[in-house]
Amino acid sequence: MDWSIMANPTRVEHARMHAKHKGHEAMHAEMVLILIVTLVVAQLVLVQWKQRHPKSYNLVTLFQMWVVPLYFTTKLHWWRFLTTWFIFSVITAYISYRATRKPLACTTPRLVYKWFLLLYKISYATGIVGYTVVMFTLFGINLIFRIKPEDAMDFGVSLLFYGLYYGVLGRDFAEMCADFMASTVGYYSASGMPTKHLSDNICAVCGQPILVDVSEEGIIENTYRLSCNHVFHEFCIRGWCIVGKKQMCPYCKEKVDLKRMFSNPWERPHVMYGQLLDWLRYLVAWQPVIIGFVQGINYVLGLE
Repeated sequence: MDWSIMANPTRVEHARMHAKHKGHEAMHAEMVLILIVTLVVAQLVLVQWKQRHPKSYNLVTLFQMWVVPLYFTTKLHWWRFLTTWFIFSVITAYISYRATRKPLACTTPRLVYKWFLLLYKISYATGIVGYTVVMFTLFGINLIFRIKPEDAMDFGVSLLFYGLYYGVLGRDFAEMCADFMASTVGYYSASGMPTKHLSDNICAVCGQPILVDVSEEGIIENTYRLSCNHVFHEFCIRGWCIVGKKQMCPYCKEKVDLKRMFSNPWERPHVMYGQLLDWLRYLVAWQPVIIGFVQGINYVLGLE
């Protein structure tokens, strides 16, 4: 008898696991093959669904982004996340309600864009702080402040999760509100044909007058002119292009050059951050569903 194994429960469990799966190499290879094939097929199906029926795809993805983390965090009793999720849901529900009302109130567009732009900046900053804490912990800088590595890592990962999750969810709600408001105001339509004539001093996103000239420096916000010569309020066009993922002019649908529009180099990482959020949306919303589907296939086929 190997007394070293008997003295170590972890090694005993490890030995039992190896004994249980001994001779199952073919079965494990089959499970890996099923996982790879399912991931490839699911990716193709999701891409085709998004291209052919983007509205239903976005709605289902948004619902899963909202519900899937809620299920796991409730099961794990993560009360801090549940508290922030409840606050976010209440405020966003009110903002979305205002954005979908007809007729649209004059103050609603700016209220909606300011909220989602604020949420975007908070989530971006939170994610950056979380990532910085994680990197500092990996390099041992936390020891200078006498903070335990596990505590510092938990704090950093939690902030990173909060920033990325609410960044993704906020962008999806922002896009939905952007479509509703623009179609209600009447300058933007899915077909590309504006339903109203745009005056020179009117913002095509919110429908309100533009008071600050493009060449002037505004006290609260500036005025931006796109390459198509249409002008917009700063908060409106930033929300439309970055927060709402609309890389085109709200009036004529010409493609927007964000690098030319935002000359400040510190603004450009926000665009890359938005691409990161798009990738994370797939990871959070669809990856658990795919893994669950793979486990279902393995169960039906009797694979362990």
